[in-house]
Amino acid sequence: MPDTVMNSLGLDRPEAGDDTVVPFTLDKLDTRGRSVRLGTALDTILSRHNYPTPVARLLGEAVVLAALIGTSLKFDGRFIMQTHTDGPVNLIVVDFDAPDGLRGYARFDHDALVKAAESGRTAPGELLGHGHLAMTIDQGADMERYQGIVALEGESLEDVAHTYFMQSEQIPTMVRLAVAEFQQKGDHRPHWRAGGLLIQHLPEHGQAVMADLPGDGDFSNPHAVDPDFVEPDGWTEAKTLVATLEDLELADPDLSSERLLFRLYHETGVRVFTPAALVERCTCSPDRIEAMLATSFGAEDRAEMAVDGQIEVVCEFCSTAYHFNPHQFDAKH
Repeated sequence: MPDTVMNSLGLDRPEAGDDTVVPFTLDKLDTRGRSVRLGTALDTILSRHNYPTPVARLLGEAVVLAALIGTSLKFDGRFIMQTHTDGPVNLIVVDFDAPDGLRGYARFDHDALVKAAESGRTAPGELLGHGHLAMTIDQGADMERYQGIVALEGESLEDVAHTYFMQSEQIPTMVRLAVAEFQQKGDHRPHWRAGGLLIQHLPEHGQAVMADLPGDGDFSNPHAVDPDFVEPDGWTEAKTLVATLEDLELADPDLSSERLLFRLYHETGVRVFTPAALVERCTCSPDRIEAMLATSFGAEDRAEMAVDGQIEVVCEFCSTAYHFNPHQFDAKH
């Protein structure tokens, strides 16, 4: 679709590119949502550990889901999504550090993964197996943590997200996640990228929900419906249109969030808001690691950790190695 068509719809800024989240509302369908596109940020997270492809795809989906949920929270703190399961991928942790930071890590059983791949059981639900998924909202030291836990029974992360919202938030929600590798011209390796879409039904019109965000795109079709007419089953229509999405559309590097939303909802109209940037950022630091060693371990434990007179701690998320002298803690305590 030519840019001139997009501009005529009222978009008064460049289209959002990779590593962004775009909030939107479907006023006539009583629905709100967010669209996420991840490029460099996700590729950094996944390529850093050289995960096997099935593990990388699953962790990528988890990162997208955490971005979709975390960016909806209006607080300074962290949103943490974590799985503990008995499947080949037995642990996934994704942190969203408000307002824009993402990091993620996956732990897997190599032998179990090989067996699963040999038998063709590499769908997300099969890799996760049975266990639980926990979503934690941490607003800081002086605030109480909130945690919601959902059982994992071999479902995909999309299915688990739907269950979570119905159980903990009681909000009808639909989520779509897609992760793919794309080969860029001149690059020696393919790059990971992903996209996700989350929509939620509102009991009444959702204009007020987004009132604090400046609207800068109104992709309305004035001839589609009477402006005063409310779809009696708008949520069904909103879900049905999302269900038509192909994975390639969600991850396509040439299809922005705005273009995707217009493609889905141009007949009813979609109102988009200013995009927010997302970045890959680890929260580890020498001070945090030092404090952990000082408060969580005794002198004898630290002595046993030392190799050639140094304690090495490697961050599971970003692989940064930190080194400490075990005797430096004795002087402080």
